[in-house]
Amino acid sequence: MPTAFHRLRALGPALLPFALLPVFTGCRRNGFPDVPAGYHEYAYVTNGASNTVTVLDLVALRPDRTLRVGDQPTGIAVNPRRNEVYAVNTRSGSVTVIDATTNSVAATIGVHRQPYFITVDAQGGRAYVANSGSNSVSVIDLDARREIAVVGTGEQPGMARIAPDMRSLVVSNRRSGSVSVYSVAPYISTYRGPGGGSPEAPAPTAPARPTESEGPALKFRAAFPGCPGATDVQILPDSSKAFVACSSGHQVMAISLSQSPDSWAAKQNPNALTDHLLTMLDVGNTPVHLAMKPDGGEIFTSNFSDDSISELSTWTNEVGGTYTIGSKPTHGIVSHDNSTLWVANFGADLVSIYSIDDGRLVTTIHTGSAPDALAFSADEHLLLVADAHSGDVSVIRTQGRQGAALFTMLPAGGSPNDIAVKSYTVR
Repeated sequence: MPTAFHRLRALGPALLPFALLPVFTGCRRNGFPDVPAGYHEYAYVTNGASNTVTVLDLVALRPDRTLRVGDQPTGIAVNPRRNEVYAVNTRSGSVTVIDATTNSVAATIGVHRQPYFITVDAQGGRAYVANSGSNSVSVIDLDARREIAVVGTGEQPGMARIAPDMRSLVVSNRRSGSVSVYSVAPYISTYRGPGGGSPEAPAPTAPARPTESEGPALKFRAAFPGCPGATDVQILPDSSKAFVACSSGHQVMAISLSQSPDSWAAKQNPNALTDHLLTMLDVGNTPVHLAMKPDGGEIFTSNFSDDSISELSTWTNEVGGTYTIGSKPTHGIVSHDNSTLWVANFGADLVSIYSIDDGRLVTTIHTGSAPDALAFSADEHLLLVADAHSGDVSVIRTQGRQGAALFTMLPAGGSPNDIAVKSYTVR
């Protein structure tokens, strides 16, 4: 996803001359883990100033192609069940569907004014788009490739995050400083392809619709004010809590999400049946991004104005501490083994490596100009860094004889601001 900091600034033009681009060539995969025959893995980078998506081949470690999409692409997401990638075009008010098997544009879906972020549910049949210019969320049927519902939100929604159990949608409303929570209706997808989105899967044929008894696709459930500049949202793996960064201040809002009446939590505690505010957590100034450990046990905030990160316990809803990390941190990502936090320092052209187990900064790695969005390759041997000002992607090798190091740089377009990775195997 694009970092929350993108809502605080207007990206400028790329700072490096295009004459430098030929030096960013692909490198051989010597020393990297072997991949099976037929394995494909690509990174998709939205370029806000070029109206394109750059496709990078992560097996050959080279540029694959550039796709023309709508105006000012921002957020991007992959489908967990099929070979599709979705780019949000903020100025065009649309979503571009990319076929990841052919790396071509398959469709364009109209939404509403100034969409910014897109989230896809675990079943892969529905996507949700926050429309910041029209104070709404669009529900997209990915089988039919069309918008099927629109619901109102607070002012200037920046992010709509679907819970892992697909029962709740949490929306952060930046201008109104609030959080909206919606119930999500279950549905039956018509998609019958194999898991992982195999290229042999059939094309979409018919819309996935909720039954009449299931009601509307989204139903408003609760609203929580008091989160100035609400931006990034994280939901725990068990869907029990949401955490929202209040980027115009120095706090994170913790919300308990309503659980199913049949769940163990609801049977033990009647309060689990309703959404309610748990607490406001004091962190550093201007928290713009939340990086959650895969096990959900801790969340780390990137505190842009304080050059720091804050460590939150999601079990006790407490702040463990705030630590200096680097100049203007905008984005963090945690390794799959929950041991290491990587942080992009927008103001220092560096990525910091923080050991969670040891509670210390291990080292820093140089990148291009203004590193921002981060993404791992599927095996986490590579960390991809979108360099917003230099118009490229820094490829960091996370493991090696001498530790992590910059491996190569690959060209992107003007103002790259988000990265998504998709892998699949052709049998």
